[in-house]
Amino acid sequence: MASLLPAETQTLYAELLERLLAESARRGVGKAPGTFTTKTVKGEAYAYFQYSEPGGKVRQLYLGRAGPALERLAARFKNEKPEFEKERAGLERLCAQTRAGGGWSMGVRAARVLKAFADAGVFEAGAVLVGTHAFGVIGNLLGMRLTGASLRTDDLDLAAVSLLAASGATADAEGALERLEMGFLPVPGLDSRHASTSFKVRGESLRVDFLTPGKAGAPVAMPRLKTSAQPLPFMDYLIENPEKAAVLDAGGFLVSVPSPARFALHKVLIAPERPASQESKAGKDLAQAAQLLEALAEARPGDLRLAHDALRARGWHARLARGAKRLAAAHPEAAAALRALG
Repeated sequence: MASLLPAETQTLYAELLERLLAESARRGVGKAPGTFTTKTVKGEAYAYFQYSEPGGKVRQLYLGRAGPALERLAARFKNEKPEFEKERAGLERLCAQTRAGGGWSMGVRAARVLKAFADAGVFEAGAVLVGTHAFGVIGNLLGMRLTGASLRTDDLDLAAVSLLAASGATADAEGALERLEMGFLPVPGLDSRHASTSFKVRGESLRVDFLTPGKAGAPVAMPRLKTSAQPLPFMDYLIENPEKAAVLDAGGFLVSVPSPARFALHKVLIAPERPASQESKAGKDLAQAAQLLEALAEARPGDLRLAHDALRARGWHARLARGAKRLAAAHPEAAAALRALG
């Protein structure tokens, strides 16, 4: 079962999260990855911002005819750049120290994909990381050293509510995958008339799935993310009121994850709903729930009560009780923490 990370590691993570949140809120041209450049065409100077996409391809963004306003912007960029580079180096050190202290690392390739989504604004547009990678990130957030097969996966799952693009920030999730140039291809669904909700690298196990709340059925368009998602029941409960958390890879960046308490109860809820063919996944659900329930019962009991109240308000208490029975058989200590909620 899970154990607490050393106090020093928890402190390092807290500092990392605080600094990432501050960096996210801070506005400045110096944090843009790239450089200003000019081209002379027929005797006229034109300004561009040159940058590299995640796949390594160099792009140039046209800014306009060179002049005093763009010169001031370039000077501001030059002045701010060293400060942001110093801040980035500090964040990278914090990530390395936290990993060395036992913090969970998701690995290079998964982090590269999630970093591309973060840079593209996918999480700002309402996406929430769910599934096993969210479990690992939540472990760091709670100061837990997670263990066992419950951390093994090559799937990246992102969920969001389907809203019109005009209702808030937007992001191009599929475009972010393309720009990585890792070879992601859409996975055909059972019905070829429907848009794909999954993307996979040919010959590899790495896969990205987009999910949304709803009754299981045909894919749902996600205008804000410029993709489609597979509807799943109980997902609305899971992704309501998410939290910001830090990823320790790729130099450190922010993602949105479910409330740890809701994540734990959701796993208990869905375990008995899985078909017999997914029995191993049901066992993994309960193993993840058990580790979180025991930690939350000690560190955040109020969060568990709020998450339990929200679940009962949806009329799902009987369904939760079925999952609790299975939890008791496999993880009696965690089941005791759940029973204490009433």
